[in-house]
Amino acid sequence: MKAEYINPFLESAKIVIEQIVRIRPATGKLGLKDILYVENDIWVHIGLNGQLNGDIMLGLNKEVALRIVSAMMGGFAVSELDEIGRSAISELGNMIGGNASTILYNQGVEVDITPPQVLSAAQSTAFRHQKAMTVPLIMEGIGELDIQVLIAS
Repeated sequence: MKAEYINPFLESAKIVIEQIVRIRPATGKLGLKDILYVENDIWVHIGLNGQLNGDIMLGLNKEVALRIVSAMMGGFAVSELDEIGRSAISELGNMIGGNASTILYNQGVEVDITPPQVLSAAQSTAFRHQKAMTVPLIMEGIGELDIQVLIAS
């Protein structure tokens, strides 16, 4: 797995988060870690098909998701990740994935993304335990969003 595959998703996530949350996220350290499905965390799964095949997982704590959804709703306080909140987080993933696929296309790599799926620990059984290249985005006052890239080819 090449480290440069994560850069379009990192660049895209920073741009989208800055536009939506109005905070410029800081980039954490690139690493390789196990994807662990823990209680009170959610993941946005985006599949990749084309010249790159694999998965992108955006991992965040439920409280961080609520803060992001609140920002997406114009500052309206959201206290529960209901259907509207899950839809907002899904749309965040869609925006990040779509922008990243455009960046990849401009680099000569054609890739299609699947519609994002919002998953919780209870729904994670469909994914086997594996390692992913990961970079955390640190949003001051909001929390962290982990970008996890699993490229098969």
